[in-house]
Amino acid sequence: MTSNTNLIIRFAEPSDSQTLFKLIQGLAEYEKLSHTVTGNVELLHEHLFGSRKYIEAIIAEFEGKAVGFALYFYNYSTYLTKPGIFLEDIFVLPANRYQGIGKALLIKIAQTALENDCGRLEWNVLDWNISAQEFYRSMGAYIVEDRRLCRVNEENLIKLATVNCIK
Repeated sequence: MTSNTNLIIRFAEPSDSQTLFKLIQGLAEYEKLSHTVTGNVELLHEHLFGSRKYIEAIIAEFEGKAVGFALYFYNYSTYLTKPGIFLEDIFVLPANRYQGIGKALLIKIAQTALENDCGRLEWNVLDWNISAQEFYRSMGAYIVEDRRLCRVNEENLIKLATVNCIK
């Protein structure tokens, strides 16, 4: 947490689901990807707080208003034989940037990783978002240039799962 007494960094609670979803929509708008948001508040709530938790989230509140979030999940490094955290999204509303809020969110996630004996913290950054890249580097991150993200969308996931590999 930063020394700013108007800033609170805390873990999300069930009553935060709607607010968190609005922040996710704000992120999508910032990235010009609003058209790709097909989920809903109910699914987000279930994945955060249901009987099987898939994700965890941290909320940044400034002067009593939610202005940012970080959403993450645990993964595993076979090479380190340790868990890790994958930061799916981190976002601060544009009007609230450059106030230490993103830094406070990253610090909280780093603390959470250490508390859970994680060997690393990873996330993706868009290639066009140079200011974010510079910020992450200033926080001690390095960008792994020789890796490319592979993704199978839902339509192709169904196809892949139903392939008969026995000849």
